[in-house]
Amino acid sequence: MTKPAELDLPVDGGTLRVLRFGEGARVAVAAHGITASAMSFAAVARHLPPDWSLFALDLRGRGHSASAPGPYGFDSHAADLCAAAERWGGGLPVALTGHSMGAYVALRAAARRPELFDRLLLVDGGLPLPVPADADPDALLDATLGPVIARLSQRYKSDEAYMALFRDHPALGPHWNDDIEAYVRYDITGPHGALGSRAQEGPVRHDGRELLTSAESFGADLAALSVPARLLYAPRGLMGTEPGMLPAVLVESWAARVPLLSDEFVPDCNHYTVLMGAPAKTVADRLTSPAQ
Repeated sequence: MTKPAELDLPVDGGTLRVLRFGEGARVAVAAHGITASAMSFAAVARHLPPDWSLFALDLRGRGHSASAPGPYGFDSHAADLCAAAERWGGGLPVALTGHSMGAYVALRAAARRPELFDRLLLVDGGLPLPVPADADPDALLDATLGPVIARLSQRYKSDEAYMALFRDHPALGPHWNDDIEAYVRYDITGPHGALGSRAQEGPVRHDGRELLTSAESFGADLAALSVPARLLYAPRGLMGTEPGMLPAVLVESWAARVPLLSDEFVPDCNHYTVLMGAPAKTVADRLTSPAQ
């Protein structure tokens, strides 16, 4: 695996780490999932044509941007994506993508600054989630992402112990490959005997609550789209089982309502392997070809 270049992106309040994959003149900018990092795009980047470069951000509170200050939330993350597009886009519109929570970040960036982007690729995210109006967002967050959030405060004796947590994960272990291993190793921080994730619980909880309570604003972002967009969605979810994160009926409903949004079902994958498994080639192909 070719090691990406590590770059710094000055943003309001601090600096973010950005991984540059490739050396081509054509540019794509990417945002990762809620507890993930820029390294989650390594498999996609490997399948890019040689004339492309992918600039993947470590969002505030994650990866090597873990110490970057707030504000957190989708407006802030989207502004950071736009800053990356302006810094490395060479004055031309660039391709934009996001996976999971990052898809909502990318959607917001495209809706707010469409002049910066010529296409948008949403990967298993980006559609408003149907949440009951009287639901407690913290309780719902714990019900859906409880084990993921709990991992952020746990400590492990060695790299191997931390890796074992992911090797035992039902959505990752059966599909283990070099890209998943590199992604997990990139996330490890701390002294030997007290290792843990770089992702910070505070920013993760903040963004998770906003994700669950902002269906209306994400719907407005979709309605405002003036950039051609594609949505790729997986049949299996966070635990590697059906249903997926985005039910087909939800996808069909929004595709019918948003003229510039097309959708594509990606078979034989889950929420993680759509990005870090064999379908990474599909993601790269769709990202580098104009949306219809």
